[in-house]
Amino acid sequence: MKIIKNITVLIILGMTLSFHGCNESNEKTEDALSRNLDQWLAKAVDKREPLESLEFAKEPLTKNRAAQVTELLYADKQERLVKDYGSQWDNGSLSFGGYTMPFYYNIFGDQPSGGRSLFISLHGGGGTTAEMNDQQYNNQKHLYDAAMENLEGVYLAPRAPTNTWDLWHQDHIDELMNIIIQMAVIKLNVNPDKVYLLGYSAGGDGVYQLAPRMADRWAAASMMAGHPNDASPLGLRNTPFALHVGALDDPYDRNRVAGQWGEELDNLRFQDPQGYVHDVQIHEGMGHWMELKDAVALAWMKNYRRNPIPEKVVWKQDNRHHKSFYWLGAPENKIKDGDKIVAEYNANLNEINILENSGDHVQLLINDDMLNLDEPVTIKYQGNVIAKKVFARSILNTYQSMNHKGDPKLSFPCIISVINNEEIQE
Repeated sequence: MKIIKNITVLIILGMTLSFHGCNESNEKTEDALSRNLDQWLAKAVDKREPLESLEFAKEPLTKNRAAQVTELLYADKQERLVKDYGSQWDNGSLSFGGYTMPFYYNIFGDQPSGGRSLFISLHGGGGTTAEMNDQQYNNQKHLYDAAMENLEGVYLAPRAPTNTWDLWHQDHIDELMNIIIQMAVIKLNVNPDKVYLLGYSAGGDGVYQLAPRMADRWAAASMMAGHPNDASPLGLRNTPFALHVGALDDPYDRNRVAGQWGEELDNLRFQDPQGYVHDVQIHEGMGHWMELKDAVALAWMKNYRRNPIPEKVVWKQDNRHHKSFYWLGAPENKIKDGDKIVAEYNANLNEINILENSGDHVQLLINDDMLNLDEPVTIKYQGNVIAKKVFARSILNTYQSMNHKGDPKLSFPCIISVINNEEIQE
């Protein structure tokens, strides 16, 4: 009996020492990864090798180390942004891809402990002279001052780079909005979960377009007196949306189309009661100018905060493609106009279920706030299991997911590609 007890003790001791040795080895490996990353980050940006070509960037990380990597890469991203756009911001004008966007901002109220709110307000005008658009821009700077006096936040009015009818939804606008948000976080201590989009007339046209296709950046959005053109509301599943139009605003059928959007949002809400929060107001007796009755939208938006990792996501591509949307992604060369993906995750079951996917390639971007990456994760398509395994975190995944939007809450150390809704690729 004593012999058996002694053998048992030796076995347990051996397992303990082995486990300790394993932990020690893992720690040494991760320390080496950290040193390699530090060395890479210490280089000038133009001297850095592509992370895709460096093996250390693909090695698996623990949860704690992945969090540290996110912090390092986020700090580096902010440093690069300040270098590229800091002086432009200070001069009140941002440039990207040959387009220049002047902007004005004013700060209202005291700064909360969690960071300021940001209201991005788009002016009207559109396909007219530069002088007329300048006039609309100057008007937009102070259009909602009275409403902001009772709120907290940064009110920022940009001047569109062009003077075309679609001045707020051309391809370059998305990138400039992305830069504005990131720089406001750095320069004005804006909370990225409290960014709101609004716009009047042609600016409202822009809101119709930008709110769904950049929904993962907005806490809420409000459209005033605009027209959606070919925009779809499907992407607004997790972004509260207000719509204000005068009942007599019949040029371009703004009033009628607004009513149709209201009905569509009602239907979407009915089918999906956890999503599509909206507030549609058709103001009786009002034409294109609503005498600031629409200003109530600012306080309405302020009630909401962005959830960067909602449990369910509806993503529809328009003709301005995006490579990521909340925790979904797609390779640029695989995206087609009109692609639609619906997916949800369940933290209790540690699984992701792709409910609908019209394309042949979707990326699932996962972080530790969504699922337990130390346990097997189940990937399903329409309820059928595609894979169930432990997926690795890596430096490369973290970098690729955060590098564009510069938002640590949209940082994902685990990326899984699903091919043809039936096989996976890490």
